[in-house]
Amino acid sequence: MKLQDIILIILTLIAIITAIWYLFGNSPTFEQAILVLILGLLITNVTKINVLESRFNLLEKSFCALAKDFKQYIH
Repeated sequence: MKLQDIILIILTLIAIITAIWYLFGNSPTFEQAILVLILGLLITNVTKINVLESRFNLLEKSFCALAKDFKQYIH
């Protein structure tokens, strides 16, 4: 398991606990409960964007290599 996955699991658990705590009263305000949820979603999106960016970079490198191969066959 990666560190990112562990952080996401912890934030998800905190968001669920905060939502349940809000439902049963004597809890943080609604804005604070939403803030925890938004923070979890934001970190999830950043993690997914980083994964997609690294995959895109690999795809870009393979297309550059493919272009070189085609240029060798043309000349």
